[in-house]
Amino acid sequence: MKKLLIALCLLTLAQAEAVQKGLVFAKIGDTELKLDLYLPDNAPAGLIVWVHGGAWRGGSRESVDLKSLTALGWAVASVDYRLSTTARFPAQIHDIKAAIRFLRAHATDYGYPANRFVIAGSSAGAHLAALVGVTNNLAALEGTVGENPSVSSDVQAIVDLYGASDLTTILAQSTSQGLAMRVPALELLLGGQPDQVPELARLASPVFQLDAHDPPLFLTHGDQDPQMPPEQSRELAAAYQKLGLPLQFTVQPGSGHGGPAFTSESSLRLIDIFLRQHLPN
Repeated sequence: MKKLLIALCLLTLAQAEAVQKGLVFAKIGDTELKLDLYLPDNAPAGLIVWVHGGAWRGGSRESVDLKSLTALGWAVASVDYRLSTTARFPAQIHDIKAAIRFLRAHATDYGYPANRFVIAGSSAGAHLAALVGVTNNLAALEGTVGENPSVSSDVQAIVDLYGASDLTTILAQSTSQGLAMRVPALELLLGGQPDQVPELARLASPVFQLDAHDPPLFLTHGDQDPQMPPEQSRELAAAYQKLGLPLQFTVQPGSGHGGPAFTSESSLRLIDIFLRQHLPN
């Protein structure tokens, strides 16, 4: 019995050490930006930086759709960013890139490879993730948040679950249900509707930031999504294909905005296979 209790205590300790919550990666005024780091049992295959959804104005880093990828050998870091109720775009991108710089600066401390970073998200978080992913080395979106300015914020792959890609077309593509959420959400994010701030809307749209050096993209969207138009993912896929960039695009038949089709074991294994195929050794 004593040995069993000791074994259970050791197991509990190991599980506790596998998750580190509330790591502060930057401070803006009195606001601390934090991340939660989930580590697999063995040496991580790479690090997935997770960006939560919530129409840019809500949500929390506690919501981590891809957390179960730790079981397949990936470290997962779910990060804070300033919501649009607090700060307009591009503050969100500045914060996420600061988190990447912090995580890369501490790669040796936590044991994941510094050259195998994946940015991932769902819905509005996927929009931010895609934008971060296709703007490696873009000075206009780097920002000055955090204490690791000399560390690269580059990522080596993108996982986009039903995100926005073109804010100049999203309203025309939206259902009435989508418009009810998207119009006020864009007002908060951009400080106006896309046609009122066209340059900012283009800067915030991944499809306009692509170049031939962008990282591989895993992209998926439900064909019955009433919140985020599936055409948004089709636009991004077409732009990737035009440049001949590595892409895996899957339309989930019958799926709406999120749901089990995107986080099932089979879907997670597809993501795992894609990333292992395309990330550097």
